[in-house]
Amino acid sequence: MKKRLCQLQPLTVPCKLEFLDALAVFVQQASKEADLDYRTSYRLRLAVDEIATNIILHGLSDSLQPSTLTVYAELDDQYLTIHLEDTGSGYNPAEAIPPDKIRGPEQGQKVGGWGIYLAMWGVDEFEYVRMHARNLSKFRVRRPSCGEHRESDS
Repeated sequence: MKKRLCQLQPLTVPCKLEFLDALAVFVQQASKEADLDYRTSYRLRLAVDEIATNIILHGLSDSLQPSTLTVYAELDDQYLTIHLEDTGSGYNPAEAIPPDKIRGPEQGQKVGGWGIYLAMWGVDEFEYVRMHARNLSKFRVRRPSCGEHRESDS
Protein backbone atom coordinates (compact mmCIF):
# COMPACT_ATOMS: atom_id res chain seq x y z
CA MET A 1 0.00 0.00 0.00
CA LYS A 2 1.69 3.15 -1.22
CA LYS A 3 1.15 6.32 0.78
CA ARG A 4 1.46 9.80 -0.59
CA LEU A 5 0.66 13.28 0.54
CA CYS A 6 -2.35 14.87 -1.06
CA GLN A 7 -1.70 17.43 -3.75
CA LEU A 8 -2.80 19.97 -1.13
CA GLN A 9 -0.06 21.85 0.62
CA PRO A 10 -0.07 21.53 4.43
CA LEU A 11 -1.96 24.37 6.07
CA THR A 12 -0.81 26.18 9.21
CA VAL A 13 -3.15 28.66 10.90
CA PRO A 14 -3.19 30.51 14.23
CA CYS A 15 -5.07 28.74 17.05
CA LYS A 16 -8.08 31.03 16.82
CA LEU A 17 -11.73 30.19 16.21
CA GLU A 18 -11.90 32.42 13.14
CA PHE A 19 -9.53 30.02 11.32
CA LEU A 20 -11.75 26.93 11.71
CA ASP A 21 -13.31 27.65 8.30
CA ALA A 22 -9.88 27.37 6.65
CA LEU A 23 -9.41 23.94 8.25
CA ALA A 24 -12.87 22.88 7.05
CA VAL A 25 -12.07 23.94 3.48
CA PHE A 26 -8.81 21.96 3.63
CA VAL A 27 -10.63 18.82 4.81
CA GLN A 28 -13.30 19.26 2.12
CA GLN A 29 -10.64 19.59 -0.58
CA ALA A 30 -8.78 16.50 0.68
CA SER A 31 -12.08 14.60 0.79
CA LYS A 32 -12.77 15.53 -2.81
CA GLU A 33 -9.29 14.41 -3.88
CA ALA A 34 -9.89 11.09 -2.07
CA ASP A 35 -13.26 10.73 -3.82
CA LEU A 36 -15.14 10.41 -0.52
CA ASP A 37 -18.92 10.42 -0.53
CA TYR A 38 -20.80 13.31 1.04
CA ARG A 39 -21.57 11.58 4.37
CA THR A 40 -18.01 10.39 4.96
CA SER A 41 -16.63 13.80 4.02
CA TYR A 42 -19.08 15.53 6.36
CA ARG A 43 -18.27 13.25 9.32
CA LEU A 44 -14.54 13.73 8.77
CA ARG A 45 -14.91 17.51 8.63
CA LEU A 46 -17.04 17.44 11.78
CA ALA A 47 -14.46 15.31 13.62
CA VAL A 48 -11.54 17.57 12.69
CA ASP A 49 -13.58 20.67 13.56
CA GLU A 50 -14.53 19.29 16.99
CA ILE A 51 -10.97 18.41 17.96
CA ALA A 52 -9.59 21.70 16.58
CA THR A 53 -12.25 23.64 18.52
CA ASN A 54 -11.33 21.82 21.73
CA ILE A 55 -7.65 22.59 21.13
CA ILE A 56 -8.41 26.28 20.68
CA LEU A 57 -10.83 26.57 23.61
CA HIS A 58 -9.19 24.24 26.14
CA GLY A 59 -5.71 23.18 25.08
CA LEU A 60 -4.16 26.61 25.04
CA SER A 61 -5.55 28.09 28.25
CA ASP A 62 -2.29 27.59 30.15
CA SER A 63 -0.04 28.83 27.35
CA LEU A 64 0.96 32.43 26.92
CA GLN A 65 2.84 31.62 23.72
CA PRO A 66 1.07 32.02 20.38
CA SER A 67 0.24 28.63 18.96
CA THR A 68 -0.67 27.23 15.59
CA LEU A 69 -2.61 24.34 14.11
CA THR A 70 -1.11 22.48 11.17
CA VAL A 71 -3.19 20.14 9.04
CA TYR A 72 -2.04 17.90 6.22
CA ALA A 73 -3.50 14.95 4.36
CA GLU A 74 -2.17 11.59 3.27
CA LEU A 75 -3.72 9.18 0.77
CA ASP A 76 -3.23 5.52 0.09
CA ASP A 77 -5.35 3.04 -1.80
CA GLN A 78 -7.68 2.45 1.15
CA TYR A 79 -7.63 5.52 3.40
CA LEU A 80 -7.58 9.28 3.58
CA THR A 81 -5.72 10.32 6.73
CA ILE A 82 -5.94 13.87 8.07
CA HIS A 83 -3.15 14.87 10.47
CA LEU A 84 -3.77 17.72 12.92
CA GLU A 85 -0.86 19.04 14.99
CA ASP A 86 -0.72 21.67 17.73
CA THR A 87 1.52 22.82 20.57
CA GLY A 88 -1.13 23.11 23.28
CA SER A 89 -1.17 21.15 26.52
CA GLY A 90 -1.34 17.38 26.14
CA TYR A 91 -4.79 15.81 26.11
CA ASN A 92 -5.80 12.55 24.50
CA PRO A 93 -9.38 12.91 23.21
CA ALA A 94 -9.70 9.12 23.09
CA GLU A 95 -9.51 9.11 26.91
CA ALA A 96 -12.57 11.36 27.25
CA ILE A 97 -15.47 10.22 29.39
CA PRO A 98 -17.36 7.43 27.59
CA PRO A 99 -20.85 8.47 26.44
CA ASP A 100 -22.59 6.07 28.82
CA LYS A 101 -20.93 7.91 31.73
CA ILE A 102 -21.80 11.44 30.58
CA ARG A 103 -24.40 13.00 32.83
CA GLY A 104 -26.37 16.17 32.45
CA PRO A 105 -26.24 19.15 34.79
CA GLU A 106 -29.18 17.73 36.77
CA GLN A 107 -26.77 15.21 38.35
CA GLY A 108 -24.37 17.98 39.31
CA GLN A 109 -21.79 17.25 36.61
CA LYS A 110 -20.60 19.73 34.06
CA VAL A 111 -21.93 19.32 30.55
CA GLY A 112 -19.50 18.10 27.92
CA GLY A 113 -17.90 15.14 26.25
CA TRP A 114 -20.43 14.54 23.50
CA GLY A 115 -18.48 16.43 20.85
CA ILE A 116 -15.40 14.28 21.34
CA TYR A 117 -17.55 11.16 21.24
CA LEU A 118 -19.16 12.28 17.97
CA ALA A 119 -15.72 13.06 16.52
CA MET A 120 -14.49 9.55 17.34
CA TRP A 121 -17.69 8.02 15.95
CA GLY A 122 -17.35 9.93 12.68
CA VAL A 123 -14.08 8.37 11.53
CA ASP A 124 -12.91 4.81 10.96
CA GLU A 125 -9.78 5.27 13.06
CA PHE A 126 -8.52 7.94 15.43
CA GLU A 127 -5.03 8.06 16.87
CA TYR A 128 -3.42 10.54 19.25
CA VAL A 129 0.20 10.85 20.34
CA ARG A 130 2.13 13.47 22.27
CA MET A 131 5.61 13.86 20.82
CA HIS A 132 8.26 16.58 21.12
CA ALA A 133 5.85 18.94 22.96
CA ARG A 134 3.30 18.57 20.15
CA ASN A 135 -0.11 16.93 20.00
CA LEU A 136 -0.60 14.80 16.91
CA SER A 137 -4.13 13.67 16.03
CA LYS A 138 -4.81 11.38 13.07
CA PHE A 139 -8.25 10.90 11.54
CA ARG A 140 -8.59 8.01 9.09
CA VAL A 141 -11.55 7.28 6.84
CA ARG A 142 -11.91 4.48 4.34
CA ARG A 143 -11.93 5.51 0.69
CA PRO A 144 -14.41 3.97 -1.74
CA SER A 145 -13.10 0.90 -3.52
CA CYS A 146 -12.37 1.06 -7.20
CA GLY A 147 -15.63 0.69 -9.05
CA GLU A 148 -17.79 1.90 -6.12
CA HIS A 149 -20.07 4.77 -6.95
CA ARG A 150 -20.12 7.84 -4.75
CA GLU A 151 -23.31 8.81 -2.97
CA SER A 152 -25.02 11.84 -4.29
CA ASP A 153 -23.62 15.06 -2.86
CA SER A 154 -27.07 16.56 -2.65
